[in-house]
Amino acid sequence: MIDFQLNCEGMNCPMPIVELTKAARLLEAGQRIEVKATDLAFRPDLQAWARRMGHAVESFEEQDAVQVAVVCLGGASQTDAAPQSS
Repeated sequence: MIDFQLNCEGMNCPMPIVELTKAARLLEAGQRIEVKATDLAFRPDLQAWARRMGHAVESFEEQDAVQVAVVCLGGASQTDAAPQSS
């Protein structure tokens, strides 16, 4: 179930992540946000943001030029959220 929908189509980096961060602050752990974006950097930015913040990217797909992701807030395990060592 999607708890919040966020349309970031037409926004360039870093705005989709900025808007996602704002939306995440309004919701609780376990809730899901569906984000639509067209920025080419959105996928790697989203993955880095989710890892850093302890959220889980549950799905990611491209529908024509639109990228659609579902993020579960607080859904990452401790190993998923831990920073990667080099």
